[in-house]
Amino acid sequence: MNVELDLQSHYQGVALPFYLLPISRPDLVLFSTNFISSQTFSTSLVRCEDILLNISDRNPGFNEPEALAVISREESELGYKFHLFLRPKDDTAEIWDGARSGLQAAQDVFNADEAHDVGRVASILPSLLEGQTVYTDALRPEKRPSAFAQFMKGSRQSESGTLQGLLKSENVKPLGPVMNALRLVKSEAEILNMRKAGRLSGRTYTNAMKQSYQSEKDLWNDMAYGFKKNGLDGEAYVPVIAGGTNGLSIHYVRNDANLIDGELVLVDAGGEYGGYITDITRTWPVNGKFSPAQKDLYNMVLAVQRSCVSLCREDANMTLDKLHRVADQGLRDGLRHLGFNTAGSNMDVLFPHHVGHYIGLDVHDAPGYPRTDALKEGHCITMEPGVYVPNDDRWPEHFRGMAIRIEDSICVTKEHPFVLTTEAVKEVDDIEALRSS
Repeated sequence: MNVELDLQSHYQGVALPFYLLPISRPDLVLFSTNFISSQTFSTSLVRCEDILLNISDRNPGFNEPEALAVISREESELGYKFHLFLRPKDDTAEIWDGARSGLQAAQDVFNADEAHDVGRVASILPSLLEGQTVYTDALRPEKRPSAFAQFMKGSRQSESGTLQGLLKSENVKPLGPVMNALRLVKSEAEILNMRKAGRLSGRTYTNAMKQSYQSEKDLWNDMAYGFKKNGLDGEAYVPVIAGGTNGLSIHYVRNDANLIDGELVLVDAGGEYGGYITDITRTWPVNGKFSPAQKDLYNMVLAVQRSCVSLCREDANMTLDKLHRVADQGLRDGLRHLGFNTAGSNMDVLFPHHVGHYIGLDVHDAPGYPRTDALKEGHCITMEPGVYVPNDDRWPEHFRGMAIRIEDSICVTKEHPFVLTTEAVKEVDDIEALRSS
């Protein structure tokens, strides 16, 4: 066990919320698990709420279904108590569904002050909630539920005896904004995890560039296996494996088309280590050799990406929005030099997304945190300029249908960027040399 990491996790995840929250009144912080809806028999895959991965003092933290964490201001040496509701040990259930930590491990391993059988949550939780100001996102509604999802869920069940019913009589505030400020600045131990995720993911990319693939699916399978083989926990998110014009769809995830000799393949993927995520995009020729037009457009995007990465440092006084403007102007100038008309709304077509986002426990970490705030030491972000040329006569013929994006994960420091993903090669000569070696 990494004691330094465990102590940092405990301080950052459990103690710090009480320094960030108002102390003029009693407060309570409540977290719950989130479920991934892929089911096999009666067992669901689960990824806990990202915060719960942080507060439970282990790497990668507590990650079991049917759990609830409560940090309450109480009389104790530290001024608060960490309660963890979870499933108890059950020999029969564990034969079918795998091992459970159990109540004793909740205290011995995950540093809970009090461990409770989750089956008793309805009888224990009300006394903890009574009269408290509660910070939680446990009741946050599903983002953009589809019409089909709303139809399938039908009418809302009675709130009697539920968490929603219990909280109706309390003062409830959103937890997300508080935790965003906490999650934004990464500790040294967190950065080590992210560097490992970046290093091993980058090696997986470079190994993939050495190979020739017949289809997007073949490339996807090889990278998914490579992440785990190289020591990562697995894929951080569903990747984009987009050959040819499929890359014009920013979030293309079908990943099932054939790869065509002479075209480019755009891969946006990353691995996860200890709950922390890396995000990389590389674009390379299916046959290993750039055409002159592909090389010109690629090198232009790469030059802009390098320029943006060089500004990912605190003393540059940058924000994500300022970096986006740098990228937009750089791409605009480069495209004009290559014969593109960038007037009017053309850049919205050629470069339709933001240049970067925060990264950490989530691919888009600290959701909702403003892009207008200055980047500080310990912030981890991505830089991902791209150009997407529709296959029509508005654009120079030899570039039509090309999609090129180059992305790295970066940790901001005082005086220079710390690129977490350098092992994924991106220079034209280096990419071409991989296939010829």
